[in-house]
Formats: sequence, C-alpha cells, structure tokens
Amino acid sequence: MAATKKTQPVELLNDLEPMLTRLKLTAIRDQLDTLLDQAGRAELNLREALAMLCAAEVARKDERRIQMGMSIAKFPCVRTLEGFEYDAQPSVDAKQIRELATSRWVANGDSVLLLGPPGVGKTHLAVALGREAIVRGYSTLFVPATSLVTQLARAHAEGRLEEKLIHFTKPKLLVVDELGYLPFEANAAHLFFQLVSRRYERGSMLVTSNRSVAEWGGVFGDAVVATAILDRLLHHSHVITIRGDSYRLRTKRRAGMVTQASANTATQTD
Repeated sequence: MAATKKTQPVELLNDLEPMLTRLKLTAIRDQLDTLLDQAGRAELNLREALAMLCAAEVARKDERRIQMGMSIAKFPCVRTLEGFEYDAQPSVDAKQIRELATSRWVANGDSVLLLGPPGVGKTHLAVALGREAIVRGYSTLFVPATSLVTQLARAHAEGRLEEKLIHFTKPKLLVVDELGYLPFEANAAHLFFQLVSRRYERGSMLVTSNRSVAEWGGVFGDAVVATAILDRLLHHSHVITIRGDSYRLRTKRRAGMVTQASANTATQTD
C-alpha cells in the first residue's frame, strides 16, 4: 500500500498532459511549464496559481473564438475604431461611436444607420463596429447590399428563399454595406423587406447608405415598401449622418492630383 502511494503522484504527472488534452485545456497544456515557473516566481498559492492557469486558457479560447468570428463575418478589410480619423470628419461624434463600440445596441437588437456621401468612412465604421461586436461575443456577418439582394433573388427563383432568409437572419448582427448605390428591382425590395421583418427586434442590423432615408423610396423603387422597411429599422435605431469630404479625394488633393472643383464634381457624381 505504501509503495502505491509513493508512485501515485508520478503516475498522475505522467497522465497530466493526456488529461489536459482530453479536457481540451490546450493552452494550459502547451504553456504548463512556463505558467508554473511564473507561479513559482510570484510565490502564488494553489488557488492563485489555478486562477492564473484558467486565465491563460480563457485567453486562448477567446483568441480562437474571435479569429473564427472574424473569418465567418467576411469583412472586406481590416478597420478599427482607433484608425478612424475623427479630426477629418468632425460631424462624427466620437463619444457616440465609443458607446456603440460597447455593442449594447447589438444586445438590444437595435439598428444603426450610417449615412453620407461616398468616401467619408461609413464602411470603415461599419467594419470596426462589427469587429467590436465579435470581440464581445456576438456573431456577425458582413454583406454588400447588391450581393445580398442578388442572393435573395436567386434563392427565390430556385425555391430556396427560406433557407437563405435563415442564413441572413441567424447572425446576431448583419452589416449591409452600400445600400442605395444601385436601385433595387421591385421584387428585390420585397425580398429585402422580408429579411428586415425577420430580423426586427430579434437581431441587429447595421446599414450604410449614400442616400438619406427620405430618398429610400427611389432606392427600393416602391415608396410603400421603403416606408415599411424604415418603420422597422428606425423603431430602435441610432442614425449617424456623416457630412464631410471623401478620404480618397482628400488624399489626391494633397498629392496635387485633383483640384477642389474637380473633387466636388466627382463627389456629386459618385
């Protein structure tokens, strides 16, 4: 019996890595020696050392969850709130953006509308806020408006509309970019209305558009459908209208590639 007691700790040590693998505690397994050395140098007691090990595991799982969420979201680029030039767009309230970055609006099922002319940073903010939502644990999907309606129309023609509506309804946050750059066909507008209705008070939507909400009747080709869509989007919403110059044209002006007059003309016709 005494011999068994002496060998038991050794057996447990030999089994430690397989047990950590079985429990899927891979961060602790991979960093075990380093973490134990840190705990020893800090003279942590058993409870404190266990807390440190668990913190390392949680950090690893959060990192992987965020990486997976970013991949699933299909963002077209990496943009952060820290990289947004508030000085260049004084109409954007930095305090309001910081509040939106908490993602409480996503938790509440609210909508965000980012409105303004081309090039003022709407997509930048949309991607950045979408990334913040993922960090805070909310599933997110990014889709250009033209791609969205094309997918819905194709699914409708193929008898798979319900399947596609479920696909776009499932994420907690759906980001629809560049609504209004191209007008919708009448049938597409009705399909978009079905999606908005499905998500209403269940999931959040973030929509960027170069058109004011007063112009959405022309975008959708049906004032009645546009009103029905806006009725749902605006019920619980945060509307941000950005008034300023295009980042892209400002950069060209600085380089002497375009004049102010030609920049204004390009903005009006974009």
